Order: sequence, then C-alpha cells, then structure tokens
Amino acid sequence: MVQALKDRKTLVSIALFALFGLVLNQYAYLSAIQYTNAGTATVLQYVTPVIILAFVCAKYRRFPTAAELVAIIMAIVGTFTIATHGQIRELAITPLGLFWGLFSAVTYAIYILLPAKAIEKWGSLIVIGLGLLLGGLIFPIAIQAWKYKLSLTGGNLLALFGLVFIGTVFAYTVFLKGTTMVGAVKGSLLASVEPVASVILTVLIMGDHFFAIDVLGMILIVLAVILISLKDLVALKKQEKIQR
Repeated sequence: MVQALKDRKTLVSIALFALFGLVLNQYAYLSAIQYTNAGTATVLQYVTPVIILAFVCAKYRRFPTAAELVAIIMAIVGTFTIATHGQIRELAITPLGLFWGLFSAVTYAIYILLPAKAIEKWGSLIVIGLGLLLGGLIFPIAIQAWKYKLSLTGGNLLALFGLVFIGTVFAYTVFLKGTTMVGAVKGSLLASVEPVASVILTVLIMGDHFFAIDVLGMILIVLAVILISLKDLVALKKQEKIQR
C-alpha cells in the first residue's frame, strides 16, 4: 500500500476513481433511492453493462453483434417502460429519480472502467481500500458535512452501520472474493440477482408497490444484462477450449 501511495500516476488514478467512481456512484444511487425507491434505483443502475458495451464499441470502432444489439434495445425499452409506463408524454417517476438512476449507471461504469490498470498493477483490495479512504476524506470536506445536522439516534446509527459495513465494506469484499473464485464473467452474471432481490426486499420490507408494467421494464433490463453476461461466458468457454 505504501508503494502504491508513492506512485504518482497510481495515486492520481485512485483519486479519480474515488471521486468519480466510488463517491459519485454512491451519491447518485442513494439520491435515486430518495426520489424513487430501492428497487427502481437498483434496476436503473443495472443499465451499466449496456453503457460499458456502448463505450467498448465506440472505443474499438466496431458495431454491436446481434446479441449485443438486442441487449441494448431491451435495456432502452425497459428503462422507457419504467420511466413512462408506456405514456410518451409523461413520466411515471420523477425526473430527478430518472436522472439520478441513470447517472448512477454512468458512474458505476466509471467505477468499473477507471481503475482497471491500477487494479492490474496493485490488486483490487489496495485500490478499493485507498479509494474508499480518499473518498471518505475528500467528500465530507467538499460538501462541508459539518453543516448538516444528524441526530445520533439508535435507528440512524443502525442505518449508518448497515450502509457502511454491510452495504459497502462487506458487499464489496464478498463480491471481489466471489469474482476471484468463479471469474469476472460468472461473477457479473450472478450479480444480476441483485436487482431482483432489491425489488423483492423493497416490497417485503419497505411496503412499496410496483405495477405490472414496472415489473415488465425491470425484467427487460435484467434480461439485457444476463444476455450480455451469457455472451461473454460463451466466448470465455470457447477460448478455454482453444487453449486446451
């Protein structure tokens, strides 16, 4: 870790990752929850693989394959369905909710793409650990956190504990451990369970209700993610057979 801090390029890369990947993603995601609900926010954030796919196609100047094109269309239709309930002239969720939900998808893409070289050089735990540390130091100063009053009630402390240790530290660590065990492609495929679980828990715990058309939009987005992941999984299997 000390060596990583001495490397100027690495430090700049991790600082950018901390601000534009970790901090902005968390802020955008929580803002999306504030203006919609946990289930809708999580599903909208899962447009990320499609954003990454579009970025890769643009970077390497290639057209999407048939499967990729279907996934992109499904994600767009799914997002449109959730946002409008099929009514073109009006939104079914607040404009701010839609903005923060899609912005969280963009920042999540940044979170995945930006630290790739640093992780390859120093490992994921060091990069994410330093990213969380820098983000935790810089963001409170940037927003002048001391001006906000937070009542330290038992409920608030429990919520903070859950957000920091369970939703962030534990979740990131377990996900990274899982991907090292099963591989990144299978890991991303298994992670597609998250928006489904989020919707179910939102209904069971928070008591929120979803319309059938909301569920249809969510299914389209999740299927788009699964389609992209399965395509990568098939490509990986073919590559492994060739190497054998």
